[in-house]
Amino acid sequence: MKTYKIACIPGDGIGKEVVPAGQTVLETLAAGQSEFGFEFSSFDWGGDYYRKHGVMMPADGLDALRGMDAILFGSAGDPDIPDHITLWGLRLKICQGFDQYANVRPTRILPGIDGPLKRCAPKDLDWVIVRENTEGEYSGVGGRVHQGHPIEAATDLSMMTRAGVERIMRFAFKLAQSRPRKLLTVVTKSNAQRHAMVMWDEIALQISKEFPDVTWDKELVDACTARMVGRPASLDTVVATNLHADILSDLAAALAGSLGIAPTGNINPERQYPSMFEPIHGSAFDIMGKGLANPVGTFWSCVMLLEHLGQTDAARRLMDAVTAATANPALHTRDLGGTATTAEVVSAVCSSLRKA
Repeated sequence: MKTYKIACIPGDGIGKEVVPAGQTVLETLAAGQSEFGFEFSSFDWGGDYYRKHGVMMPADGLDALRGMDAILFGSAGDPDIPDHITLWGLRLKICQGFDQYANVRPTRILPGIDGPLKRCAPKDLDWVIVRENTEGEYSGVGGRVHQGHPIEAATDLSMMTRAGVERIMRFAFKLAQSRPRKLLTVVTKSNAQRHAMVMWDEIALQISKEFPDVTWDKELVDACTARMVGRPASLDTVVATNLHADILSDLAAALAGSLGIAPTGNINPERQYPSMFEPIHGSAFDIMGKGLANPVGTFWSCVMLLEHLGQTDAARRLMDAVTAATANPALHTRDLGGTATTAEVVSAVCSSLRKA
């Protein structure tokens, strides 16, 4: 039997509730068969760790994760710690340290969930947003001078490399090629950002020639927001920069019903390092400890984790159990307009897995 080593990093806020929920469903899934199992290792990194040690994770933290098959992550964010410390000290340290350059965010309207677009049928909103995950606007290049003085200045530079853009474009075209519609939209802002984004456009054209069976178009990021709302069926696979895709994917999740259901995979496609899977919702301290967090985003992230490990049948079974839960309005958590608790959703999904 194959045993997968999974690192669990709950992080902050409701991450401490949804990551254990994800571990529970994975354990339940594994218990029903003899082909594979899991060995979980938990890491207490995050805001509480920062208060004790002055850092979000230890300096040698990446070494502790290096031998894992995958990472299940909760959230990074604490109201008492500046956001740039929580993000750069934990999540981005892992993403950049393990060269997880492809952030993949599938979005679709799950059974039983009523999205806010009245004229949008579920079949019209079935997207995958590919986010460049290690450079661009989140490169960390910049600085501040003369702090506190009238002449204070601050810069943040978007750093794009040909190698970085080529590999995310090639990843996105391959992903689009694997989907039924073979359709890709490249999001840009080259009308205003005339250097890096023009290079982005030029490389997209170059890579497109490697995939003649993929139909692709180019869309300005501001126009893409309108297109997502007004013509959702015209989109399928989308590729965008670190910042642009960060924003567009939250809009996509909201259009599908809730940020609470949306998953993410931070992928190192070459598999030199472990990839990390997480729900896209934040730490949500306002509902922390109340049992109200929606675990569906984490469960769907577990589906992506299983797919990444090659366990496609197990991934399908887990997704079937998740959609069976969302199809039941009595199992909708507060973000979906219901009253179900985290524990009730976990119990229902585990029950479906046991029956299957």
